Amino acid sequence: MRELLSGNEAIARGAFECGVRFAAGYPGTPSTEIMEAFAKYPGVYAEWSPNEKVAMEVCIGAALAGARALVVMKHVGVNVAADPLFTASYTGTNGALVVITADDPSLHSSQNEQDNRQYARFAKIPMLEPADSQEALEFIKIAFDISERFDTPVFLRSTTRVSHSKSVVTYDESRIHDERKTEINFNAEKFVMVPMNARKRRVVVEKRMESLRQFAETFSENRIEITNPDVGIITSGISYQHAKDAFPTYSYLKLGMVYPLPVGLIRYFASKVRKILVIEELDPFLEEQIRALGIDVTGKEIFPYTGEFNPGIIEQAIMGKVDPQCRLPEISIPQRPPNLCPGCPHRGLFYVLGKLKVFVTGDIGCYTLSFMKPLEGLHSCICMGASIGMAHGMSKALGEEGRGKIVGVIGDSTFLHSGITPLLNMAYNKSDAVIIICDNRTTAMTGMQEHPATGFTLQGEKATSVDLYALVKTLGIDQISVVDPYDLKAVRSAVKAELNRSGPSVIISRRACVLFKRDKTSPRKPLLNDPEKCNGCRLCLGLGCPALAWRKRDLEQVANDVSSKNQGVAVIDQNLCNACGLCAQLCKSGAITEEKR
Repeated sequence: MRELLSGNEAIARGAFECGVRFAAGYPGTPSTEIMEAFAKYPGVYAEWSPNEKVAMEVCIGAALAGARALVVMKHVGVNVAADPLFTASYTGTNGALVVITADDPSLHSSQNEQDNRQYARFAKIPMLEPADSQEALEFIKIAFDISERFDTPVFLRSTTRVSHSKSVVTYDESRIHDERKTEINFNAEKFVMVPMNARKRRVVVEKRMESLRQFAETFSENRIEITNPDVGIITSGISYQHAKDAFPTYSYLKLGMVYPLPVGLIRYFASKVRKILVIEELDPFLEEQIRALGIDVTGKEIFPYTGEFNPGIIEQAIMGKVDPQCRLPEISIPQRPPNLCPGCPHRGLFYVLGKLKVFVTGDIGCYTLSFMKPLEGLHSCICMGASIGMAHGMSKALGEEGRGKIVGVIGDSTFLHSGITPLLNMAYNKSDAVIIICDNRTTAMTGMQEHPATGFTLQGEKATSVDLYALVKTLGIDQISVVDPYDLKAVRSAVKAELNRSGPSVIISRRACVLFKRDKTSPRKPLLNDPEKCNGCRLCLGLGCPALAWRKRDLEQVANDVSSKNQGVAVIDQNLCNACGLCAQLCKSGAITEEKR
């Protein structure tokens, strides 16, 4: 059967075909669609875990019970999951465990550009890297076979271009394997990592790595293509596709397994070509290891360290110019700066915070966009859950000078991901900061995924819903208030009140994401701005709402209206307005009202 699939969809398909019936993960672009696609297959169990560490531990448990388990996350998620992962390298898997790390060169939707190939070497875990959707489907199957054969977790690394681009995939539905038999396996010496056992397993890991190095030499997905003996290229993943587009006649060593490297195969390839180029996005991961073999290569001295590659970038680096056929098509599109959606419940909150001149420690979520003009209501963003710990640290470091000046903001999904522990710390160590939980009832930034406070699972089953108010209270926070971010007066009053208190406090800003409401109530009518009443004060434009714009009056109109200095009016795009009412609350002239139909 032939089907057009993205790399993410192909990974899910390949996992199902090879008998995987258990998967866990946390949503994060560019990995999210893997879990969403996998969850639709019959007879599978798939869950959004509260965070990547939990997802990793859940899948390690499933693997120890004999299952083939798939754990899915974006590159920064591996940072969260690293603690159990590194020790799982020692224990082995019993069943099979494959870890998807979806890296994001060019930071399309990430706070950093880390190269997770380094994790494979650090954790002593083999890593495969597909170059397209067909390889994504086949490599996930190979990864599970390697995991079972060598009793090890296995990384499969994808990058944004492979994850999201689509290509034709051929698969055979008759090749679908049944779920593996699961059972409890008692083996304390292997699975209990106290020092006396871990020391023995450390030796096992090194023996396993040596076996994997030998396996890499004959691994079929490490392949040599000799065409031109003058120039040879060593590469992997999407960089192979770009290099082949730019230089189809060069010789290639395409690495399907990027760790451990096939040393003998690399030496053999080097003996067949006069010059070697190593083409890889981000870190010189392959280059450094190949240079360590004493092989002279050209790499990062001509290729960029940052960002995604394309055929033009590769040709520019090698030849100093770009053939027109290698250029990406030049498409002129209107600029669209990142912005919160019209009617976004976060907008009112951050409008207030920007006016109060407090320092706002931010977190990972849609609301991070509020750092930009005109809202300017957020002043730092590091990683998931960091806002609470940072707000606590700042308040302690500043002492009395910081009282009433520090606010931390965090989304509902992010709070459950990694905000509970730092909030417990705030209560325990008596911080003077205010924390605001932006509860929009979903994991909005990655595409409206469920979490433990939405009341539904990944597979659509009803579930218990965490009561954030009760949870915060249980953690030791006594001062808690709930506000509707569509009510600017109430938000301003609540924030000021909590800033004036001593000790830690929490505000829950509760309003469902405007794009994802479970209730089927009729939409509110878009608002209108009456140009006759509008005094041109532009206060409404300070919200930065995409539905609001400024239109200058024509010269004749201004000349006739000698009593007014108003040179223009605010206009509301009826197609974009979600009738949140924030602009009407700011309008002192009463010009903004509900549309009359």
